[in-house]
Amino acid sequence: MVTEQLVENILNTAYEDIPDRVKEHAKKSMLNWLGVTIGAIEHESIDILVSLADELESASQNTILGRNQKVDLLSAVLINGTASHIFDFDDTHLDTIHHPSGPVGPVVFALGEKYDLSPKELIRAFVLGCEVELRISNAVYPSHYRQGYHITATAGVFGAAAAAGILLGFNEEKMAMALGLAGTQAFGLRETFGTMTKPLHPGKAAQNGLLASLLVNRGFTSSTQILDAKRGFLNVYSQSSQKEKVNDSWGQVWEIEKNAFKPYACGIVLHPSIDACIQLSEFAAPDEVKEIRLKVHPYVLELTGKETPGTSLEGKFSIYHTAAIAFLEKDASENQYQENKVNNNETVTFRKKIKPYVTEEMNKDKVEATLTKHNGETIRVFIEHATGSLENPMTEKMLVRKFRKVCQKKLSASQINQVVDQLLNLERIDSINQTLHVINEDNHVK
Repeated sequence: MVTEQLVENILNTAYEDIPDRVKEHAKKSMLNWLGVTIGAIEHESIDILVSLADELESASQNTILGRNQKVDLLSAVLINGTASHIFDFDDTHLDTIHHPSGPVGPVVFALGEKYDLSPKELIRAFVLGCEVELRISNAVYPSHYRQGYHITATAGVFGAAAAAGILLGFNEEKMAMALGLAGTQAFGLRETFGTMTKPLHPGKAAQNGLLASLLVNRGFTSSTQILDAKRGFLNVYSQSSQKEKVNDSWGQVWEIEKNAFKPYACGIVLHPSIDACIQLSEFAAPDEVKEIRLKVHPYVLELTGKETPGTSLEGKFSIYHTAAIAFLEKDASENQYQENKVNNNETVTFRKKIKPYVTEEMNKDKVEATLTKHNGETIRVFIEHATGSLENPMTEKMLVRKFRKVCQKKLSASQINQVVDQLLNLERIDSINQTLHVINEDNHVK
């Protein structure tokens, strides 16, 4: 049975069984997640969630990362998980377009804070939680995604529940039931992309997965075969699931190692075009450009085909804005997706020169770009592997620079240095509460 075997795999994998290279990648993933969470914590959608928690007189239990405020455990994971996906700057499992840290990171940080758990156990829970959700993603992708489900949310809820179950010390029966209760809360529709609801998905996945484990820990029951049952997740949520992918090569192949970090604050499918347009900007001034034609993977237009974005979130789902701003400003960080940039007259005019068209054989991390000048001259650029892909990954130095950039409005240079050092050496510190203490110091940059 798929669920039974998965539970055995989870509980039989100790911290010492996880290769050092996997632990190192996990710590980088946690650092990246923490950075993009803190960086987006003042977004208006987070203000809405916090105001609701305040109105409901939420208990002061767990930290809202970067706001020096505490709310109840479930609200904290919802808020932090949502914040982590607002910039669309979080990690991505390239095989399935899944953002694994979003549902798992909030649970690990929250339970680590509440119960002052061993950092080594936090690393173990993070690795195995991500491994669970990514393997389930592998089993239902691509049909699940094509049906319109946001896989980060639907599969992510299992990772959140598994991570919570590990940290709560579950046995096999409890873990199986936690996955069952999580599976019946799996949700997330791609129709909401470009709105506040998309980043809510990993937050809700984290909250639902944690809720599942908390309820099971108090005696709540559920199915113990949620993945493989006739009316279970794999059969209901996918037209062509491959159940064997959930457990195959467990402990030998680590899906979290396929987790890539983004240099740009938008969907991973846009990154090749950004690289290309930044390169093309070296060969022509904006007023010399007649058009830029982009041969792209089918997902580019399916996911990011908004021709006239009007908001920051819509801009992240527009190949037209993204390619234009990358050419004009040689970057596509969060600043390039502010509404004043999305609606800037120069940008709006230039995005009309962006001409993407689908080429079925083009891989997701590739693009062929051709710039044509008004004088007829053409310049071609081919991106074999986008920056941030597994073949062309961000280095640790680049990742730390990204952390500094996204957190500089919330944390001082000293705070940033301490947090980076503690996260990259997480197994050597006494408690995650040391890191939270640094984040919550009163010397925030104003």
